[in-house]
Amino acid sequence: MNDPVRAPLTPSQQSLVEKFRGRQLLALSRCISLVENHRPGFESVLEELHDGVGSARRVGVTGPPGAGKSTITAALARTYRDRGLTVGIIAVDPSSPFTGGALLGDRVRMDDLATTEGIFIRSMASRGSHGGLAAATREAADLLDAFGFDRVLLETVGVGQSELEVASSADSTLVVLVPESGDWIQAMKAGLMEVADLFTVNKADRPGADRLKKEIEVVLALRTGSAPGHVPGHHGVDLSSIVAAQAAAGTPGPESASGAGTSDAAGEWAVPVLKCVASTGEGVLEIAAGLDSHFAWLESTGRLESNRRAQAMEHARLVLER
Repeated sequence: MNDPVRAPLTPSQQSLVEKFRGRQLLALSRCISLVENHRPGFESVLEELHDGVGSARRVGVTGPPGAGKSTITAALARTYRDRGLTVGIIAVDPSSPFTGGALLGDRVRMDDLATTEGIFIRSMASRGSHGGLAAATREAADLLDAFGFDRVLLETVGVGQSELEVASSADSTLVVLVPESGDWIQAMKAGLMEVADLFTVNKADRPGADRLKKEIEVVLALRTGSAPGHVPGHHGVDLSSIVAAQAAAGTPGPESASGAGTSDAAGEWAVPVLKCVASTGEGVLEIAAGLDSHFAWLESTGRLESNRRAQAMEHARLVLER
């Protein structure tokens, strides 16, 4: 019986799907272009390939402009390749409000990976989208997933507090900051603090890295209602008595949140805060390990399935609105 909703694939689309399933990279690129440009029949192609979606781990990389997101994305990709994993990367660049064009500079920064076997990089222009990703980023990630990549990395534009869309497109969200961020952490408290599954202070060889790391830990502690025992009190308040009371009661503070990145006493994910120098690779292995720990926690608690179901429902709503 014919599907009453989905239009049948044209011969050219059927040929494209067959080449895609044959793992031809050119077919993958053409499928992404088909979806990105909303060409006729793109929904049918997506539905035809949807049965292959769900095996890849998706990692969102976000943070302010100049934090080194592209460098960390490239370093993570190399780390995964060293493990024998395949990596698909979607790097979103801002579009000009005047011409509509995009420089696609993120691709330039990762140019040394372009010829690496097992790594596929696709640049996308935001095209006016204000959530940090392009309108078709989720569909492109689905295609990378269906193609068989083990890891899918989503690098956002880098616009700051409004860049929350990545949380509904990735399993784990890595927020990248640098010592020069300064008081940006204050503006971030109501934004990325809620979506970050792991923080990293990049360019940690610069002055102020330790201070920024402690500031993030304090904000995390205040948000979760626990007192940081190894960092100064917020605005100079001495928290030692609170820490002592917690220790006597057997309640863990956020030291675990800034270290191992495991679950806390309530079973919630304790967000780790790490340091790295992505340009040299220092600390990247720890970031990869933290992301692995978060994914393991998602699986063990059942959050992975529920999160992906909620993301699919949200995406369906956005598609209907679009």
